[in-house]
Amino acid sequence: MPTWLADNPPTSPLPAPLVPDRELHCDVVVVGSGSAALSAALTAAVGGLKVLVIEKTQWLGGTSAMSGGATWAPANHHARAAGISDSSAEALAYLRASAPAGWQASEDALWRRFSEAAGPMIQLLEQHSPVRFELTDEPDPLPEHPGAKAGGRMLGPRSLSRWQLGRAGIGGLARWLRPSPLPQYYSYHEIIGLDVYHHPLAVAVRLAPRLLWRWLAGTRSKGAALIAGLLAGCRRHGCRFERRTRATHLIVDEQGRVSGLWARQGEDNLKVVARRGVLLASGGFEWDAARLAEHFPGPVDFIASPRSNEGDAHRMAQAAGAQLAHMDQANINPAMPWRYEGQAHCLAVFFHYEPNAIIVNRHGQRFVNEFTFNLGEALDERDASGAPLHLPAWVIADSRLLTRAPLLRWFHRFDRRWLVRARNVEQLAQKIGVPAAALQATVQRFNGFCRSGVDEDFARAGAAHGLAETDRRIHAGLQAIEHGPFIALPFNRTFLATKGGPRTDERGRVLRPDGSVMHGLYCAGVAMANPIGTRAVGAGTTLGPNMTWGYICARDMVG
Repeated sequence: MPTWLADNPPTSPLPAPLVPDRELHCDVVVVGSGSAALSAALTAAVGGLKVLVIEKTQWLGGTSAMSGGATWAPANHHARAAGISDSSAEALAYLRASAPAGWQASEDALWRRFSEAAGPMIQLLEQHSPVRFELTDEPDPLPEHPGAKAGGRMLGPRSLSRWQLGRAGIGGLARWLRPSPLPQYYSYHEIIGLDVYHHPLAVAVRLAPRLLWRWLAGTRSKGAALIAGLLAGCRRHGCRFERRTRATHLIVDEQGRVSGLWARQGEDNLKVVARRGVLLASGGFEWDAARLAEHFPGPVDFIASPRSNEGDAHRMAQAAGAQLAHMDQANINPAMPWRYEGQAHCLAVFFHYEPNAIIVNRHGQRFVNEFTFNLGEALDERDASGAPLHLPAWVIADSRLLTRAPLLRWFHRFDRRWLVRARNVEQLAQKIGVPAAALQATVQRFNGFCRSGVDEDFARAGAAHGLAETDRRIHAGLQAIEHGPFIALPFNRTFLATKGGPRTDERGRVLRPDGSVMHGLYCAGVAMANPIGTRAVGAGTTLGPNMTWGYICARDMVG
């Protein structure tokens, strides 16, 4: 575990106060301000409810504001307008076919509800906020499954300028939008379609007039555009925001109903009374070092979310009697070192999609097709004791990788230990601690596949070509690893978000261990026991389902 994580334990839970310094009343209190939280807040406010959003940090938007904005939403109206046939039944079939064994028994009702609600959610957000989505060319990444679509389910938010936000009435909230480590002047569609990663200067020159205009207009793109638009919609419909306010305890009345919560704001104890319900949407627990080590033992490279994602929702719900589930599920990606808010951080960037790169485990052997969509699941594969099977893992390549992907040199500046160089494969193996003979044999075998053009172990070329048709970041083909110096990059788990938490029913209501409903308590996003776990079904299966579950919870409270 990185020292910067082990040395960053979450703030200890505060004792329950007895007397409030302030008392607030609302219909719905939403804990968190990411995409799930704001989708719920907007939906509830549109339904006529008085909504209070409390955010632990000074910034609004959570991990969603830092993201690329990819949104997976089946059976949406943009697909219909483009003449693409899709239905909630087909989406349900796809979810069932792609899920891990045994999940259907517990998740089928939630999959069905999500499949029915995703399209209406997108429509409501566009009707009541400045957010506008447009289709991308990306297909479902598991095309062999029933219900998969070649397009129509992947959306990205259009960019928003500060002028649009001003007209939308976002007011002073705009300055509290969480900064994103991603370059904000490129849209999601441009990132995947123009290959900024491999050709940063060429793309910048090509788009120079457009980028200049966006700079002058104060444009928000990707996840920042999504959150800014949702904030504007929430403000327009009367939602109230309290920043630097940490929820600490749920209030449970004599009938067992959750009727509000306690929060801490500076030195003040706030009592929030919520007539219709409390929604927990405060993100994952990945910055809780002890809980992360319990559920994800073994090496961790980076964490890509805000440091405030310390599992507050999990502790509050568990203390009130909720059942926790799927605590070993997460969004797991590769990443590169970065700085954020003055501290060590990362950017979740796919740097292994290269023809002269392979991934090996601690034994120096390949264990997965490098172009597998759910690569995080392979990295996190466990043995019978729950320990990782393959970690630590490494990307192995030669010097041409640095020529093909020049940004790797830039990211290396932020952590000189991240990239390992050696004159030959044997020396590289010694530096990274894997068996030299095994690594040499692995590289030689892969080089043989490059000469024949066929990956006999994992049939990689076919998968690569399919992905490269719609994503310019992916360079298909096979190229031998033979030009020194040889390089190795750590390829362990990087967490965008954990995806375990309070178990909910298909209405978003939190459940107790006996299956009974904790009336008045809802959970959405990655704070919930997410019905789509580590094995994602599309690039946007965090934001799309997160916003949909916020919408589902709010609709139930309105109803």
